[in-house]
Order: sequence, then C-alpha cells, then structure tokens
Amino acid sequence: MADENKHETTYFGFRTVTKDQKALMVADVFHSVAAKYDLMNDLMSFGIHRIWKRFAIQYSGVRRGQQVLDLAGGTGDLTAKFSRLVGEQGEVVLMDINDSMLKVGREKLRNRGILGNVSYVQANAETLPFLDDVFDCIIISFGLRNITEKELALRSIYRVLKPGGRLLILEFSTLLFKPLKKVYDLYSFHVLPKIGAMVARDADSYRYLAESIRMHPDQEILKSMMLDAGFGSVEYFNMTCGIVALHRGYKF
Repeated sequence: MADENKHETTYFGFRTVTKDQKALMVADVFHSVAAKYDLMNDLMSFGIHRIWKRFAIQYSGVRRGQQVLDLAGGTGDLTAKFSRLVGEQGEVVLMDINDSMLKVGREKLRNRGILGNVSYVQANAETLPFLDDVFDCIIISFGLRNITEKELALRSIYRVLKPGGRLLILEFSTLLFKPLKKVYDLYSFHVLPKIGAMVARDADSYRYLAESIRMHPDQEILKSMMLDAGFGSVEYFNMTCGIVALHRGYKF
C-alpha cells in the first residue's frame, strides 16, 4: 500500500503531481518565502489579512486557561494573540510542518517576549502527534489548501479536540461577486507574482498561491467535508465578497 500511495496523484496548483511530490514542492515554497512571509502578507492583502484574523479570533471563543493549537501557524501571528487570551494558566501550541516557517515564528514571538505559555511542534497535520481530547480550540489559517490529504487532517483534528471544542478554518475561498472576477484574476495571476519576484525574489511560489486558491474546495464543499469528519453545527462566514471564508465546527 505504501508504494501505491507514493504514485497516487493530486494537485500542486494547476499541475498534477504525485502526493509525495506535492509534499516536497509545498515544502520548497515555504522554505523560499519564510523570511518575507509577513511582509508579503501585508503587501498582497493590503493589510486586510489582519482584519480577517481578528474576526477569526473573535469567533474562536478562546478564554483564559484554555489549550489552543495554532495549526500550520507559520510565523505565529495568531499564536501571539491567543497567548494573551489564554494567560499563564493556558497554553498555545504553534505547529507547522515547515521548519523554516517555524524558526521565523519562534524568533518573532521570543523577540516580543512571548515565552511562558507557547510551545512549538514540527509535525504533519494529517497525523497530529497529540493524545485524544487535548485542545479546546484548533485554528488553521491559510494552511488547509496546502495539505495533501485534507480529509485525513480534518479527522486528525477532530480526534485531538476536547468534546465541546471547536475548529476554525480561515482560508481563501470562492469569490461570490462575479463582476470582480476579472480584476481578481488579473491581480492573482499577473500582479501577485510580480510582487513576489520583487520582494521575495520568488514569483513561482506566489503563482502557486494563486493557483492553489482556485483549486481549494468552495465554501459549501468544505462545510460538507467538516460534517463528514464528524463536526457538528458547522457554519461559515464570508469576508471580502467570499475571497476569504471562516468555517467553524464543533466536536460534540
């Protein structure tokens, strides 16, 4: 079975590749962009990503003393916010599969003096290295579309959530206002790679970003995937005309 899985195909942007190839190619993307990741987020979203993340935090319901997993948390923007919310009695785990992103996140948080209630784990979201029923809240922000086996990841997340715990998925989604599509596509496929080339010296990674957004499940399909994984009371909230959506579901 292991050899068969190596040859199963999936998508890397618009390209069809083997699942093993995708894992390596996604790793290369984030090794390349890690150093400029935060700056590029501000530039390519015109700073709006901060509003999207603030909305997600407000809907997380995280309180003092709770356990939070910032999954595919990269450079730790959300970890920093949750660290303050859970306080000294709580804990936030910043987890990412990419060691370059995790190193940038660890350095950034430590430079801000965020030490005591944050831990760091490098692991794959498809097989989370935690016991059952650990976390009150798990959030994955702009990371799900890069995971090869999304269904496996959702089931793994469900397993490590406490009963009553919630999953939040903040992700690029499907544009709802069709008259904007031409402008959005022009920006995504032509402007964004040029910004990536100038700032991060990497146009290809940001071309992949645009393609991966188009290949990601839309709002209703992702909702169905969460329900299939066992989550209940699943709902989603569109932001910026559906360019981004926040999905939330509970483990009962």
